[in-house]
Amino acid sequence: MRSTIVLLISVAGSLAGGPAAAQTDAIPVRLSLADAVRLAEQRNPAIDVARQRAAVVDAETAFAKRWPNPLASVQTAGYNPKSSPVGFIDRQEFTVQAEQEFELGGQRRLRGEAAGAAAGAARSMLDDGVRQLRLEVQRVYFQLVLAGLDAAQASASLVEIDRVIAVNRSRYAQGEVSGGELRRLEVERLKFSEDALQAELAMRHSRSALLALLSAPRLDLPVEPTDTLTPPAERSDGVVAPADGQGSAAALTSQALAARPDIAAARREQTRAESEVAVQKALRTPNLSIAAGYRRDFGANGLVLAATLPLPILDRNAPGVARAEAERRLAASLLKARELAVSLDVQQAADEADVNRRRVSAIERDYLQKAREARDAVLAAYRAGEGGLLDYLDAERAYRDVQRAYNRALYDHRLSLIQLDAAVGAGAKGLLP
Repeated sequence: MRSTIVLLISVAGSLAGGPAAAQTDAIPVRLSLADAVRLAEQRNPAIDVARQRAAVVDAETAFAKRWPNPLASVQTAGYNPKSSPVGFIDRQEFTVQAEQEFELGGQRRLRGEAAGAAAGAARSMLDDGVRQLRLEVQRVYFQLVLAGLDAAQASASLVEIDRVIAVNRSRYAQGEVSGGELRRLEVERLKFSEDALQAELAMRHSRSALLALLSAPRLDLPVEPTDTLTPPAERSDGVVAPADGQGSAAALTSQALAARPDIAAARREQTRAESEVAVQKALRTPNLSIAAGYRRDFGANGLVLAATLPLPILDRNAPGVARAEAERRLAASLLKARELAVSLDVQQAADEADVNRRRVSAIERDYLQKAREARDAVLAAYRAGEGGLLDYLDAERAYRDVQRAYNRALYDHRLSLIQLDAAVGAGAKGLLP
């Protein structure tokens, strides 16, 4: 389900362009997370589609509350052209009348309530679309940040091994190292080069995915993210971080059930289904039609009054009521399923936030500094001719792996906070006036 939503949002964003995109702000080269989210909400056509669907349902709500149109009829009977020479109207029975249908049983009111609940559900689905778009933009944005860090680390490792190769070539020329050791080091460089190319490719993919969400006119525009993977609460800029896994899962679940727009949409859909049951039951009450008019009967004037009331004998709208009842039960079941899914979403997001926070702390405390110091010590010894090539390569790989794990842990931690924020329903807002 999540991958389908992501695909729809990304494809819709990549197909947008033209006048709509030109009316919004240009995409800056140095792009902050706040600007990325704002531009996505402005430009992404998937949100505009949801907004227009909500507007259509609003129009249907106004239509549901209208009275039925009156009927006008003209009728002639018994015309005899061979009758005595009198006026044209006096040679026949001529009737003109107007008829108005009155809906009984509160049908119009109940129909308006059902349509209003449907409009509320559409607006909530728009808000949920915004919530999911914000989540996806933040995920892809920090994916680009992570790819940039990996690319920088791979480039630094490549530069470092090139320096070592240059030193070894000089030492080889002086007969201090063997040709086999130099060739081994030069072959090992391929792995570092491959890492750098893969990191560059990941960065390009992440950049194009972000630009697609922003409906950019081109998906190769230069974009540099300005936010870091460090959560805002751990920075010194005074920005408050989203909720983390330290809070009570039960309290967060209660907040999510009260704030999530998809829950609000499911509840409004249940209200619509209940109103539809009332509408179908009200349809068992026949509508009353009142007619009044004028009749000219072969020269005699008269007033016409009529009342029509169908007899609910053969049809009491049992199929309509049964279907509405089934839809009401379906809406109630869908609401329960959605509430359970939200509870699981919040619990898992809180667990991920807590575990990823401890993971970052453990790598920072126990591994990152030690791997850097070990790499530097082995490199210094190798340059001084006191260490072996394999020791250097192992230390370089270990440091690179720890640095990558640390960057990934930072990314997972930041993403888990974003997912928890979205799971609780924080930051969702409506876009309709």
